[in-house]
Amino acid sequence: MANAEQQGTHAAVRAHLRKSTTVFLVGNIEPTMKWYEQLGFTSRYYPPGFAILRRDDIEIFLQQQPGYVAPEDSGRQEREAWDIYIVTDDVRALHEEYSALPGVEISRPLCPQDHGMLEFDVMDLNGRRLVFAQPIQ
Repeated sequence: MANAEQQGTHAAVRAHLRKSTTVFLVGNIEPTMKWYEQLGFTSRYYPPGFAILRRDDIEIFLQQQPGYVAPEDSGRQEREAWDIYIVTDDVRALHEEYSALPGVEISRPLCPQDHGMLEFDVMDLNGRRLVFAQPIQ
């Protein structure tokens, strides 16, 4: 009985996880920061080799490792594996905004998904797939 009470007490004081932040390893941080700025992110550089990108409630951290190139993974490309999934309140407006940008590649058009989301994908200059989504009303 004492063990059950201890477990109940332990569960009651358990830490609450509040947030997760995506961290991208990059070979050259400055061009990556500039690319995300065109998507409406602000960037702040913290030498040596760290930056925080922000747009609204979303943060992405960049860590620089000079000369880093993401490993080639054809299976990852074939299955269109995601690197970050960002939920927005107006995915259509965001799609229109990003479609008008000359340096942005929409790699998957706006499309409804079986899991109840309307999504589109963008590939960043480092080959990372960003998914932008909104629940289908």
